[in-house]
Amino acid sequence: MAKDKKKVKKVDKYLGKLGRDKITGFQGIIIGKVIYLFGCNQLGLAPSIDKDGKAGPTEFFDKGRIEVIGEGVKAEDVQVKTPGGISRDTPRN
Repeated sequence: MAKDKKKVKKVDKYLGKLGRDKITGFQGIIIGKVIYLFGCNQLGLAPSIDKDGKAGPTEFFDKGRIEVIGEGVKAEDVQVKTPGGISRDTPRN
């Protein structure tokens, strides 16, 4: 591991994996997890860049709707020395 990277904490088994929504077929890298007070837990999928080179919004789905379909990325491969601020990918609803 590079010297400038912090030790990566153990992450949720879904984070970083390539996932697909069983209902709509929407797929992307699972980049977030939201836990609500009343038990509705969701995973956020960030899609690939589209044909025009634009990033679509991260979409959040109930955890039970998501199936892991690939390895995706590892946390240590995308971690930086100083984490960023507010994420554009936070749930909108």
